[in-house]
Amino acid sequence: MTGKVFLVGAGPGDPNLITLRAVELIKKADVVLYDRLVSKKILTMIPKKSTAIYVGRAVGDDYKHQDSTNDLMVKYAKTKRCVVRLKGGDPIMFGRGGEEAEYLKKHKIKFEIVPGITSGIGSATYAGIPLTHRKFASSVVFVTGHEDFEKSKEAVRWKKLAKSTDTIVVMMGLSRLGIICKQLSSGGMDKKTPVAVIQDGTTPKQKMITGTISNIAQKVKRSKIEPPSIIIIGKVVSLSKTIGWRKK
Repeated sequence: MTGKVFLVGAGPGDPNLITLRAVELIKKADVVLYDRLVSKKILTMIPKKSTAIYVGRAVGDDYKHQDSTNDLMVKYAKTKRCVVRLKGGDPIMFGRGGEEAEYLKKHKIKFEIVPGITSGIGSATYAGIPLTHRKFASSVVFVTGHEDFEKSKEAVRWKKLAKSTDTIVVMMGLSRLGIICKQLSSGGMDKKTPVAVIQDGTTPKQKMITGTISNIAQKVKRSKIEPPSIIIIGKVVSLSKTIGWRKK
């Protein structure tokens, strides 16, 4: 009997932000294939009778790792009823959920995609940064700071983004922060434009450094900020001083 694969978003870090649907599926899963950024508290929800397999990967890992994960989904779907592919954040926001869904469709495996709060939104909210605001930002764009190296050319046109959007949220871009800021500056963005870099957003370890596109790279280097981190660029960053609500 062929089972079904559920591509499930576990949320941005705080286990209390996971959806009810995600909890329901985890608790009845026969197999859970989970990523690196899934909260340990969420993993405790996996029943002892279930098979839990770590399939996480970090930036720079062998791309063949994804092929192995795809094969595992199909393998277990053919022998188990409920297979949960558990991902940090949202499964289809830079989470390869779209690619995995295509693979399952190709192999005639039933699937369902369960949304989760993406880290870009969760981290901003916990830092007191509204990504949109009537006075400061009518547009927001989410971009990856780490594109597929197999692309024929870079798709993110930073110089165009410099003047075409109010708020830019960069995911997986910490190692290229300096380059990104230089590109935005070259595109005409004011060098005084505020920037926030948020590490471990929504968790007790959350840490935020703020600056401008002219100095944030140096400030981050001095503060030893590490991945996973979200970069937010735009005037709305300055509002964190006013509406930041979390106790430090």
